Amino acid sequence: MKFFIDTANLDQIKEAQELGVLDGVTTNPSLMAKEGITGRNNILKHYVDICNIVDGDVSAEVIATDFEGMIKEGEELAELHEQIVVKIPMTKDGVKAAKYFSDKGIKTNVTLVFSVGQALLAAKAGATYVSPFIGRLDDISTDGLTLIEDIRLIYDNYGYETEILAASVRHTMHIVNCAKIGADVMTGPLSAITGLLKHPLTDSGLAQFIADYEKGNK
Repeated sequence: MKFFIDTANLDQIKEAQELGVLDGVTTNPSLMAKEGITGRNNILKHYVDICNIVDGDVSAEVIATDFEGMIKEGEELAELHEQIVVKIPMTKDGVKAAKYFSDKGIKTNVTLVFSVGQALLAAKAGATYVSPFIGRLDDISTDGLTLIEDIRLIYDNYGYETEILAASVRHTMHIVNCAKIGADVMTGPLSAITGLLKHPLTDSGLAQFIADYEKGNK
């Protein structure tokens, strides 16, 4: 499973990259605003800065909601850097845009997916990634992981190459369970990724090893 980090914070991206397990980045206008990145030119520059840190795909989201606007913005984003993936919403015009970009050889990430039907349409349109938001489904007492399982089944049934990008990942168990059920990618905060490092027995075992070493070498 690929590990993406969902942020616009360059320090966090660098930390994840230095860990050696980072495969890409997803971000959006809300995350940009959180980092104080405003204005079209600053946002575009920030996407390039992210691409210069990581080796993998970087999802850059369009703001437009109409087909023509998505195409205009998406082509501009795709020209920024070869690692850019155009992130488009799961709407009627978004699906049309996904097909357009697919035919042009431009990678896409269809976002804000909350149902199997939406994921099926994205795959048929040739999306590179589909982003079901599991955390937001959990927030309304719906099992987001079940959605991942159902999409995996349908994609495997028909050999769709669209990758399932589990989004809105909140914690380490989301990551582990997504890996169990076959998500191709997960994207979440740095805390969820580094949380996988932690176990009290690792800490206590290491402390014991060091204590035993010091006893015999002093």
